[in-house]
Amino acid sequence: MRFAAAGRHCGRRVPGPRGSGGAAGAREAAGAPAGTREAGGIPAGAGGGADAPTDSVAAHASDPTDPVAAHAPDPADAARILLLHAAGADAATVERLYAHGSGAERRAVLFALPCLELGAEAVPLVEDALRANDTRLIAAAVGPYAARHLDAHAWRHAVLKCLFTGVPTAAVAGLEDRARGDTELARMLTDFAAERTAAGRPVPADLHHVLALTGVTGVTTPSASAPSAPSALSAPTGPGSTASPAARTGTPLPEEP
Repeated sequence: MRFAAAGRHCGRRVPGPRGSGGAAGAREAAGAPAGTREAGGIPAGAGGGADAPTDSVAAHASDPTDPVAAHAPDPADAARILLLHAAGADAATVERLYAHGSGAERRAVLFALPCLELGAEAVPLVEDALRANDTRLIAAAVGPYAARHLDAHAWRHAVLKCLFTGVPTAAVAGLEDRARGDTELARMLTDFAAERTAAGRPVPADLHHVLALTGVTGVTTPSASAPSAPSALSAPTGPGSTASPAARTGTPLPEEP
């Protein structure tokens, strides 16, 4: 089956690993009871335990009022993820599929990364997705694979990218563990909050949550109701321009959508 067509066959039986007896075998091989399925139609435990692509985002998909649900894998994603998992796609294959795929196909590749034995070879795909402004692509990029393989600098900027674009931080796999004790992340968050306040924009509620997860004391974020000022994000650059708080502290912000 062609990868692009997988979404149109999502109701059919999808083969599992060789000799496993199909999708049920894939679930059993991962330690999940046969017949168990997660939201989005992806087998529970596909890829194994905490690395399953459904652990962070898709767990919210059953609640239509949950803001994370908009970024959860859909049945077409599920079919493509299972196809990649069953085929044991290597780094060259996923790179080719990502490079030539549609937005939906790229998202499925990102969701599938934790299920594949690629090591850090697919990190450039995650980094590419984080440069985009497609929120569903960003949400797929910050899953378990990113939690495992992004270095500290890239991961911190991935968190800020979520805050900037409105992707719920519940989509960020391993957020609690990686944020704990991260003083640099706490500094970046306070700088970002100051930047938003100076621009007269609201500070995302998730920012306060992530800051609390760092456990860093002695830092405060500006009130979202503070008096507005000319936007530092849209201020001109060059001679005579006024640098933003983030620029003065050396913290680059994600590109504005």
